[in-house]
Amino acid sequence: MTDIARIRSTRFREQREADWRALEELVRKAERGAAAKLTFQEAQDLARLYRSTATSLSVARDISLDKALLAYLEALVARAYIAVYAPQESLSGVVTRFFASSAPQAMRRSWIGLVLGFLAMALGAVIAYALFMQDTAWFYTFVPAGLAGDRGPGASTESLRAALFDDGGGYLAGLGAFAAYLFSNNTRVAFFAFALGIFACVPSFLLTLYNGLMLGAFYALYDSRDLGYELFGWLSIHGVTELAAIMIAAGGGFMLGLAFLFPGDMPRKDALRAASKDAVKLALISALMLFVAGLLEGFGRQLIQDTEVRIVIGWGIGALWAAWFLLAGWRRN
Repeated sequence: MTDIARIRSTRFREQREADWRALEELVRKAERGAAAKLTFQEAQDLARLYRSTATSLSVARDISLDKALLAYLEALVARAYIAVYAPQESLSGVVTRFFASSAPQAMRRSWIGLVLGFLAMALGAVIAYALFMQDTAWFYTFVPAGLAGDRGPGASTESLRAALFDDGGGYLAGLGAFAAYLFSNNTRVAFFAFALGIFACVPSFLLTLYNGLMLGAFYALYDSRDLGYELFGWLSIHGVTELAAIMIAAGGGFMLGLAFLFPGDMPRKDALRAASKDAVKLALISALMLFVAGLLEGFGRQLIQDTEVRIVIGWGIGALWAAWFLLAGWRRN
């Protein structure tokens, strides 16, 4: 390096070194995990000094200053970039924010998709109930024989009642495996209801409608034997959570489908990207609810034989879900 270049490098460094040292101190504080504790003024200084140091690096490269100074500035700018732009929230913070605000807010913003999911399920149930009451042969149109088992139109009223209140005997030892199976099956149904919604909503609507048809056919069978109340209790302990989870997953799919069909002023890909943020949150909520429903169905429904207790537990848990969705996160809206 010539004497002139050395003088230029020295002057360049003397004029800016105080800012570099200040930035280095703020970056060091952020790297020690104290980024969240920076004062408002320190956060402002961090952003300002990062920009000015990045400019200094650009100038230093143009005027070919000494390599040691370039290496120092490159390392400092890289560290400052991470401190300024990298996510500072811990995993526990992300989880807390999801439950405290982002999940319930996404539910409220997605009310149109949720209403469509509810309507699809309810419509299927009403159609199947009405058709069964006209002709019991409709039962196997909506319910696969393998799923129905011995619970069909040909079963006696006594056997149908026994299925609702059978404690399973030695079956209790296998409840854990049964709960895992139910969780896997219900998750698969919810996944398809969510994923298929992007295809103009139609496949998701039909899948949710078909689940409603099965539900309506089962209820019509038991109601025709004056066991509707007992079946309502049998379903309540897990079904309030399980069916809501499927409708929520379908609602997420509907939001994607609606964004595809009606992108508004945005390009279709941008509309889908925006809708996916809330849709994914709905899918996560659905997965959580299905896990809870699997435990309730695998354990609670078999261990609790009283109809009224089943109803209280099922709808009580449903009320807790509703309170979370409706009441949480308003301060950050």
